[in-house]
Amino acid sequence: MRGVPPVWRVVYIAANRMLAETIRDMLSQEGFLVTVRPAGVDSGQPLPFEVLVPQSEAEEAHQVICDLLLARLNQPCQAD
Repeated sequence: MRGVPPVWRVVYIAANRMLAETIRDMLSQEGFLVTVRPAGVDSGQPLPFEVLVPQSEAEEAHQVICDLLLARLNQPCQAD
């Protein structure tokens, strides 16, 4: 019998794919299961991208993102 797949929760909306993938990589290095997806329909304009983690890890992942953004990217984190 297979386990129940995780329910995903958005923990960050990045302005572009490169930033989303950077955050994904940082979270992965911290041991989180992470996925990235476009946050809209491609209309020829750059899209924001959502960074998602399993719901059970969302609060911890969000805190890690805040810490990483401040330390590595010098960007403040905004509260939900």
